[in-house]
Amino acid sequence: MIFTEGTRGFRAYTSKHLDGLLRRAGFDDEARLRAAAVATVLPFRTNAYVVDELIDWSAVPDDPIYRLVFPQDDMLPAADVTRLAGLLRDGAPAARVNEAANEVRRRLNPHPAGQLALNVPKVGAEPVPGMQHKYPETVLFFPKQGQTCHAYCTYCFRWAQFIGDADLKFASGDVESLVRYLEAHPEVTSVLFTGGDPMIMGEPVLRRYLEPLLKVEQIESIRIGTKSLAYWPGRFVTDPDADATLRLFEEVVSAGKNLAFMAHFSHSRELEPPVVAEAVRRVRGTGAVIRTQAPLIRSINDDAAVWAGMWRRQSTLGMIPYYMFVERDTGPQDYFAVPLARAYELFRDAYAQVSGVCRTVRGPSMSATPGKVCLDGVAEIAGQRVFVLHLIQAREPELVGRPFFARYDPRAVWLDDLRPAFADRFPFEPAVPVARLSA
Repeated sequence: MIFTEGTRGFRAYTSKHLDGLLRRAGFDDEARLRAAAVATVLPFRTNAYVVDELIDWSAVPDDPIYRLVFPQDDMLPAADVTRLAGLLRDGAPAARVNEAANEVRRRLNPHPAGQLALNVPKVGAEPVPGMQHKYPETVLFFPKQGQTCHAYCTYCFRWAQFIGDADLKFASGDVESLVRYLEAHPEVTSVLFTGGDPMIMGEPVLRRYLEPLLKVEQIESIRIGTKSLAYWPGRFVTDPDADATLRLFEEVVSAGKNLAFMAHFSHSRELEPPVVAEAVRRVRGTGAVIRTQAPLIRSINDDAAVWAGMWRRQSTLGMIPYYMFVERDTGPQDYFAVPLARAYELFRDAYAQVSGVCRTVRGPSMSATPGKVCLDGVAEIAGQRVFVLHLIQAREPELVGRPFFARYDPRAVWLDDLRPAFADRFPFEPAVPVARLSA
């Protein structure tokens, strides 16, 4: 174990360390070069805990945690990887490599589901930086010091936050603007701090964001989206400010706010180290609630037994299984996506293996432009095979919970691939005006 009591002991690995780490796995020169080419497009960052405690290096490249954090040369189109690898091999200037990488990035839908346009709130005509307001009762806030992570997931739908392009990044250090916005919008009852990972911030910085919200009476819940319990559980056990952070959590709960940890666990391996159980125990001891979620990812967790094992272990530790997501339509989606029909089968088979206390989980769910769309099943209706779906959450609140149907398509991987059944449009789509007939 790499943790040392009272010291952080955190060591990050970035792209400059990638070649050495791949040598450790025995990759040849060409394989390392092609992985480095992918890393010019998609951000790479991991740490010593993930490398030494979670990855089974004897099983690389098939080890699921390795695939979770290390670039694979087939994540991007082969022609793009070959071109980028050639530039690296030839020692091309960094600006030229970055220009080529940006060409690839622009084709990867860096801001899905209307994040950059539809979700940004405005005061008058001016957008409010570092915020998203998609659903009436919930505001997302991106604290600027929390826009990195202890390690990056290769499937991350927020990869555009980490590539150094200011035009693609959400971030703000202005918590006063957040408070003013909340006071002007009494319908907002929940704030979600997200990133990146807010738990990359130390306690003094985290306090600057959380403390002002305790005086906003309308706020009922404060959520923190984090993968720290999986990628750096020492944050709550052995980091120098671990105890201070937990005291801050206690203050949030004592102020009458529900503090919810939205913890990302992508594979059951992440739950195995004893330090994870201790971190969970300490966080829950503050009165915070831990809810768990992750996307279904091909080659990493597309196995019903993995999900059932995760949900059982999470429940045993006192966490609440919450969501199985569908991989979003961004980044290397073609590499990671699981067809919706298969996603439903995996969810159903995992759900059948767990007791009722684990059946708090919802999914498979797509965080799409109209809202969170849940695939409830496959049915035969009026002689037609269809997907049965509903909106768990929606931009238009009146659509929440309303069932709707889509034609069954075994190849569909996202909402945009589906076509309505028994109707000419989905409930969230605008009506098509009927052309007036001439007299």
